[in-house]
Amino acid sequence: MITDRWQKSSYCQEGDACVHISTDPDNVHITDSDAAHTIVTVSHGAFAALVKSL
Repeated sequence: MITDRWQKSSYCQEGDACVHISTDPDNVHITDSDAAHTIVTVSHGAFAALVKSL
């Protein structure tokens, strides 16, 4: 799992809880700055479906 290249959400304000995303060839890894050490891993297809539904 690649976690050294986290990207912060562009909707994150300074000091707020932020969503961070990291990818590898097979998966997307999602974490929240308030949920220390909790990482949700999903396939690229599942992530695309989530974004489409939002």
